[in-house]
Parts: sequence; C-alpha cells; structure tokens
Amino acid sequence: MTGDTGWATFDGRVATGAVECVDVRAEPDRLATGTWFVVADFEGPARAWRFARVRDAVVPPPDAPDDTWCGPAPDAWTSSMDQARYEAAVARVREHVREGDVYQANICRVLSAPLPAGATEPDACALAARLAAGNPAPHAAAVHVPAATGLDPVWVVSASPELYLSVLHDDGATVVESGPIKGTARTPDGLTEKDRAENVMITDLVRNDLQTVCRPGTVEVTALLAVEEHPGLVHLVSRVRGTLRDDVARSGDLWRRLLAGTFPPGSVSGAPKSSALRIIEELEPVPRGPYCGAVGWVHDGEASLAVGIRTFWWADGVLRFGTGAGITWGSDPTAEWHETELKAERLVGLASGG
Repeated sequence: MTGDTGWATFDGRVATGAVECVDVRAEPDRLATGTWFVVADFEGPARAWRFARVRDAVVPPPDAPDDTWCGPAPDAWTSSMDQARYEAAVARVREHVREGDVYQANICRVLSAPLPAGATEPDACALAARLAAGNPAPHAAAVHVPAATGLDPVWVVSASPELYLSVLHDDGATVVESGPIKGTARTPDGLTEKDRAENVMITDLVRNDLQTVCRPGTVEVTALLAVEEHPGLVHLVSRVRGTLRDDVARSGDLWRRLLAGTFPPGSVSGAPKSSALRIIEELEPVPRGPYCGAVGWVHDGEASLAVGIRTFWWADGVLRFGTGAGITWGSDPTAEWHETELKAERLVGLASGG
C-alpha cells in the first residue's frame, strides 16, 4: 500500500518515503545527484520528488495489493468535450491547416469521474497493479505523494507506451533519445497513409527539438514508422537520438535547458509546436495537467521519462484520464473521435468498478 509516506515506481525502480520536492525549472541543479521521480504538467510546471528508499523491483511490486482498487462506476465518466464539440474542434484545426497556421495539432479531451461515495484518497499502488495486469506498458509509472507528507502532493498512474526522453552516459558523451508515437489503430492493417504522414511530421519536429541541445551533425532518426503492438491497439513509433553539447550536458541547469528545448513533447502538441500550442489553448476547455506531460526518473545525471499518455491523475476527489488524436488536413472528424474512444476504452474499463 502507498500509505502516507509516498510511493513511486518507474522502469524497474520502486521508491518509498518521500522526503523532499523541488521545482525542476527553478532548481534544475538539484537533479544532478541522487534519484528523483519527476512529474511535469503539459502546461509547464515540473516537479521532482526524492525518496528515502529506492530499490530495483518488478512492477507491480511484490507487496502491491492483489486487487483492492475500487474505481468509479463505468457510467460515472464525463468528457470535457462531447462528440459534437470534439468534431467541431477537429474541423477548426483543418481550417488552421488550410490557412497555413499549422500542419498538425493534437486535440485532447479529459474524462473525469468522482470516486465512490465515502472513498478517501485512493491508493495509486492498487490502480498501478491493476493496469500492470490488464494493460502492461513499456513505460508504466506511478507517483503518489499524499498531502499528509507535508510536501507538494501528487497522484499519477500511467500506462504510457511512449518514451519522451532518455539521457545516458556513453563513453564520455551524453546521449539523448526520444521515441515519438503517432498513428493508432486496432490492427496493423488499420494504419493509414494519414497515420504515416502524421508520424513523419512529428519525427521531424522531434529531430529539430533535439538539435537545439545536441552537437551539430549528431541527431539522427534510428527507426522510422516501426509498428508496435500493445493491448488492444497498435502504434507507429519512430526513434530519434543525438549527443548533447558539452555546454548543455555539463551545466547545472541541464534539465531547464532540456525542457526548454523539447517540452511539451512534440507528439502531443503538433507542428509547428508554437502554433499548435496556441490552437490547443483556443480549443481545449480544460487544462491537461500531467496528461501529455512527462513522468519518470532522473538518477545521477541519467534519466528516463515517458510521455504522460494513457495516464490517470487524481485530485479534489475526482479521477481523470486524458485521450486525444493528432489532427491534420487528412483527418475525418468522426474517425478522430473514435480514435480517442479506442485509446480510452481499455484503460478506463480497467479503472472502473472494483
């Protein structure tokens, strides 16, 4: 159980006993040593928590409850945009494409549901265990620091399939890699030319983002349009990597500069990113929070951070889950709505009920 001391897990590490929290952008040098678990909101705030105990462990951890999660009823969920409003937003993005403002924008909606009557702060460990059993994901994560710790609270459980950034030391250099996902279908046969074009656009955007912090000539696409199968759906995934410039890799503000150059992730914003973010602000009625942000760990200068998709977060008695789709000129509004349904149905089903 999470208890009141805090608990986190990601990439084979389990941490307990939260002891401090820092603002990553204000104090990036704090992440240079030790192990920190990071949650960054799509809108910009990024925090990191250090824990008293960190160990290598399987996920879910052996002491996770078998199935003590009690979530909302299946019919308790509401959406920040209904189908008509979402399809209108897709049509508006297509107008922006026609006007030359943007090539692609990722438009999302947030599902929310109150927990059952009488429920208090839910146990993130229990939901993480349920998702690990029913929807295993390569970048699954959970960070839960209750308000009782006296630190900034956080409650995030993610079944993310997508790598935002890894940072690794390699023979005296520091290598950074990203794995953008664009293109989703139930089966490989359902992937379209629109999906492939969407992926290429975002891969190019990620390549340009990494070039802001990497040595000239080192940024390369190491995989393009690979098909990855996940429970209930498939994705197109590409890989981009580069070697950080020495002035970035060895600076105390490494994480401020990495976030400035690459955040929010390109796959969940759009291209050009600045234009896409303006359109997202125009069309989405509620903030995304940790959904479409980042979650993961930083350890002694190395790191692995996932894009915060397929992600639940809890606050103020309400459980939330985000889902979205990349919109291009080739988008059909109804098809994009159904893509958001596909991305949500399995995970929301796992989180519903008890």
